[in-house]
Amino acid sequence: MIQEPVANSNEAQRSSRRAELLRASLAVLLTVAVYYPILSNMVHHWRIVPDYSHGFLIVPLALYFAYERKYKLQAVAVAGSWWGVALLCIGVLVLAVGQLGGLLTALRGGFVVTLMGMVLLLLGRRFFRLLLFPMAFLMLMIPLPQTLVNVVAFPLQLIAARWAVASLHLLGIPVLLEGNIIHLASTDLFVAEACAGLRSLMALLTLGVVFAYFFRRGHRVEQLILVASTLPIAIFVNALRVALTAILAQYYGQEAAGGFIHEFQGMITFSVAFLLLLTEASLMRQALSERARFASERGGAA
Repeated sequence: MIQEPVANSNEAQRSSRRAELLRASLAVLLTVAVYYPILSNMVHHWRIVPDYSHGFLIVPLALYFAYERKYKLQAVAVAGSWWGVALLCIGVLVLAVGQLGGLLTALRGGFVVTLMGMVLLLLGRRFFRLLLFPMAFLMLMIPLPQTLVNVVAFPLQLIAARWAVASLHLLGIPVLLEGNIIHLASTDLFVAEACAGLRSLMALLTLGVVFAYFFRRGHRVEQLILVASTLPIAIFVNALRVALTAILAQYYGQEAAGGFIHEFQGMITFSVAFLLLLTEASLMRQALSERARFASERGGAA
């Protein structure tokens, strides 16, 4: 008889929690419905632009990251926070700016900010902290704004062209660089915007974040180093791709450097980028192990 009120109280708490979670789920679905035209347009972008096809993997990965936290989430009480209103206001403001200025990146980013605001408002700060990484990960599904591509792509094209020409010189291939045009003995190659590495950086950055998430969990510094290294790796592998294209054009003609072979080179260079990440992670792990062993030996000697 004494335990019955306690059991009823626990059942009431569970029922209240289910109701709160259901309400939050309905709010998230409503948010998706409101932003559906924007999200549909973004999915279409992924489909027609191969550089952003990795966007199809972002949502399933984000859901997996959230699912991994299910036991921690079950132990957290639902306690909404009014700070979520601030995030919702920011999301609406970003949406308005994007709508008025025709800024697709702002419209798409506004969805993620609004989603964060809904979670914080309806579920509370502890839920928000646990789901922050999966929600922030959704930002990687947003294609780069064309204004950024226009500003940054050309300097990266020049870097890729210079590195490729330096590689060709090492191989003894006569070549002349003029801006982003590589003059070979038999033909000329134009280092296009797609070879700059900026767009492929997004796919490689996504790979770096996922790889760092599973590597050295809880070691933020090592994870940040891995993610930051995706920029120089992206530039390097794109320079390698340009060099390979130039070698094929030099010995087998311009036709051999285009079409399917050019696309196949993209897969090869992306595989090289992944191998470089693996090598970096392995070297980092060895260095950390050596440092820990050295510290242990010094401590034992003392």
